[in-house]
Amino acid sequence: MTEEIIVVAKREKVGKNATRDLRNANLIPAVIYGLNEPTVPVAISPKVVARIIASESGMNSLINMQREGTDIQRHVIIKDVQRHPVTGRLSHIDFLRVDPTHKVRVKAPLVLKGNSIGVKEGGILDFIHREVEVECLPAFIPGHIDINISGMRIGDTLRVDQVTFDSHLTIIGDTHNVICTIAGKPVEEVAEAVEAPAAPAKKGKK
Repeated sequence: MTEEIIVVAKREKVGKNATRDLRNANLIPAVIYGLNEPTVPVAISPKVVARIIASESGMNSLINMQREGTDIQRHVIIKDVQRHPVTGRLSHIDFLRVDPTHKVRVKAPLVLKGNSIGVKEGGILDFIHREVEVECLPAFIPGHIDINISGMRIGDTLRVDQVTFDSHLTIIGDTHNVICTIAGKPVEEVAEAVEAPAAPAKKGKK
């Protein structure tokens, strides 16, 4: 788990005009909330947030956030990200305070690893559930969870309860959810391959 340390400035003003001023200063609005403490509006560089999201831990990065001009530091995680509907640029961030001694619930992306036997044999991989919700201490929040599918054959199905997860993680939700399957080629394709007549041999010139 990568722990980012970033410094943010408290926002004294809110509203459209204040947001416009922030953007002119290459900053975006954000809030910090959670742990039964007041919500604090802050300003942050979108480049810093983008770098965190692009890191190995991604949205699940544990961040050590410090208020500008103070010694106040809190552990937070990114809870929500808003983007401009047209440009896709970051426009607002929600940070959730976390207590290192108390468990939190987050969604962890699943990453399929390995070349499955079934796909090598011509099967089709269907990646159905691409994330799971887990509960753990902040220090053990996974950026992603690798799933080895190299042994899967055509017709195989992999469910959440068939995966061995890190002992620090508790899976939340239905463990019978299907992560992925490997199906054979469509019947039509197989039939066409079998029934297709051979091309007639070309006759040579007399």
